[in-house]
Amino acid sequence: MNGSNKKMELLGSAPVSKALLAMGLPTMIGMMINALYNLVDAYFVGGLGTSQMGAISVAFPLGQVIVGLGLLFGNGAASYISRLLGRGEKEAADKVASTALYSSLFVGAAMILCSLIFLKPILKLLGATESILPYAVTYTAIYVTSSIFNIFNVTMNNIVTSEGAAKTTMCALLTGAVLNMALDPIFIYALHLGVAGAAIATAISQVVSTLVYLFYVLRKKSVFSFHISKCCFSREIMSEILKIGIPTLVFQLLTSLSITLINLQTKGYGDSVIAGMGVVTRIISMGSLMVFGFMKGFQPIAGYSYGSQKYDRLHEAIRTSILWSTIFCAIFGLVMALFPTQIMSQFTKGDLDFIQAGQKALRANGLSFLLFGFYTVYSSLFLALGKAKEGFVLGACRQGICFVPIILLLPALWGINGILYAQPIADVISAIITVFMAVHLHRELLVMGKGVRMSEGMLSSDIR
Repeated sequence: MNGSNKKMELLGSAPVSKALLAMGLPTMIGMMINALYNLVDAYFVGGLGTSQMGAISVAFPLGQVIVGLGLLFGNGAASYISRLLGRGEKEAADKVASTALYSSLFVGAAMILCSLIFLKPILKLLGATESILPYAVTYTAIYVTSSIFNIFNVTMNNIVTSEGAAKTTMCALLTGAVLNMALDPIFIYALHLGVAGAAIATAISQVVSTLVYLFYVLRKKSVFSFHISKCCFSREIMSEILKIGIPTLVFQLLTSLSITLINLQTKGYGDSVIAGMGVVTRIISMGSLMVFGFMKGFQPIAGYSYGSQKYDRLHEAIRTSILWSTIFCAIFGLVMALFPTQIMSQFTKGDLDFIQAGQKALRANGLSFLLFGFYTVYSSLFLALGKAKEGFVLGACRQGICFVPIILLLPALWGINGILYAQPIADVISAIITVFMAVHLHRELLVMGKGVRMSEGMLSSDIR
């Protein structure tokens, strides 16, 4: 019980900077390591050849869709749970947590089964060439089968973070990632399993991460109990989960779509360009996942503060999160922009087309990444406050509303440069849209804050 009180104190009354560090930093580190092992996969697979590298690039969008199912229920529930805890409704929060977990596993299992049945057609739709397809089938079949553990982990990641246990999330992510990085060279090269070895290493790491979460729950350290009997598919619970979860899923689907469109547009330029853009995507994903990890600490604080009407605390959390995330994005982005050739050279045995395409895209993405922190704070904030419509629009901007028209039209006008620079252009437009939506939100919060202060003033007068 003492642990639960500490978590609630962290969410509601601890200094904002302390709370953000305590909750955001562990998840950020965990996400960084998690993203790093995707890069390590690419690094070791790159030693096998360009077609093998292309295979994991093609498989990446499907993995994003599957992860999206975990986010659908996990992130949807996390926002609602934070607000329930802010209002002191712990029993209702427990029901939401159990409902989200079991729903994600059931839907995820159905999705995995469908993916395996139609695997070859799906991979062709995702941009696999004839030379890439055999490797893509081998890798993806293993990866997708083991994704039920990934769905469990992603759902638990969000739920556990919402109760303030960010260190557990970090431990789960860190353990799985380190194990994956250690197993990759063993399975790929020592055991001569090639791309299948990379998939097996990932599968084992996901299982171990699942065991960390199970250990946490079974030792009764969680605020929640996760009994199937507590599942409640009431209209209120499901609508609250889905109104935040669906925008999150759409965002994930748009991420998958954006990668697929890049693969399809680069198909005509050969396996080297497909593989190069795949590496750029993974590198930028590492930076973006670290920001998302920090937002996992910001979201429950924002949701709790909003639910308990602590608007001054909410404003402080927003300001601090924008400052810290922007500083990180500036450092990360400038490293990518200043050393793109050196970075891309690490993922190939001297393929010049791979390096040339990759370094151009990486430099441009690095510069536009400076805007990512500001954009992500507000896209996360709207969801944390339960503002599904606004969260949906903003979440869909970067890799959907803005990106899709650009990637479909610009290559016809600008050739391969239209592909390489599509995402940075979309980033700039999305940041501009964010400014207008942020101004409107702050005006709304200002009015609500004044209302609370007036109510408190009237109450004080009545007492006197």
